[in-house]
Amino acid sequence: MMNLGDKIYIAGHRGLVGSAIVRVLEQRGFTNLLYKTSGELDLRNQAEVTAFFEKESPKFVFLAAAKVGGIMANNTYRADFLYDNLSIVSNIVHAAYNNNVSKLLFLGSSCIYPKMAPQPIKEEYLLTGSLEYTNEPYAIAKIAGIKLCESYRDQYGANYISVMPTNLYGINDNYHPENSHVLPALIRRFHEAKMLGLKEVAIWGTGTPKREFLFADDLADACLFLMNNYNEKEIVNIGCGEDISIKELAELVKEATGYEGNLVFDTTRPDGTPRKLLDVSKLHSLGWQHTTLLKQGLKIAYQDYLTKQQLPSLA
Repeated sequence: MMNLGDKIYIAGHRGLVGSAIVRVLEQRGFTNLLYKTSGELDLRNQAEVTAFFEKESPKFVFLAAAKVGGIMANNTYRADFLYDNLSIVSNIVHAAYNNNVSKLLFLGSSCIYPKMAPQPIKEEYLLTGSLEYTNEPYAIAKIAGIKLCESYRDQYGANYISVMPTNLYGINDNYHPENSHVLPALIRRFHEAKMLGLKEVAIWGTGTPKREFLFADDLADACLFLMNNYNEKEIVNIGCGEDISIKELAELVKEATGYEGNLVFDTTRPDGTPRKLLDVSKLHSLGWQHTTLLKQGLKIAYQDYLTKQQLPSLA
């Protein structure tokens, strides 16, 4: 169990997941939180990471740092996604072991599972089939992180656990027009279409793929729950257990942003994985369930977007 005064390192504290973990920890009264920007600490640099852990000696680590992006970014910067993410997880896990970290939680991704995995996706489906090509380098780096945590547990008895979040959204998301995920990209497109008075908004793909979406603060709450209550080798899915088509999602985002035009689907663009719904029965059996409904979360996410208007325009 984490005590309120324990030193806790949150790697990736400025990202969607890391910032949510910081928020939830602060809300719960934790006072000894440790984090560094990428300018202060390059997590790809083993010497820097080693020196940081030797100096700070955190007791608990949330490993949320990663190079992330949507379909286009993943498929364009394949080498960067593989190299950077492999370096980050290798450096942090090894430094955590060398400096006697009590427990580490590694955040993976639902893209680790086979592209055509049976639905809903159970934890045991890992490594049973081929990955989605467009994000294969990122997925392989995350799988390596899982296996690294398992191997340090097997060889050294390290209490490192791995969790697999579904698609996330919420406060402090990335709204870049080319490198963002589908939900924040839709928020931005609909808002700018509303501001410009456009009659229609183009959606990538056919609109038929189905996705599950979890509010980032719910994920952070689940991570705290598992850090305090789960100590097993097996990975744990984190999600809400429900999915929605991209077309249905677009309609909800349209409503949340107040856009009144039409939707058109650009079928020349890739759909990605046809369906990706996580089986969260293990997490539910442990005693945790999400609390933020999608409509409620979209309103919060849109308000967050309205505070971030300095990015280049889509128009």
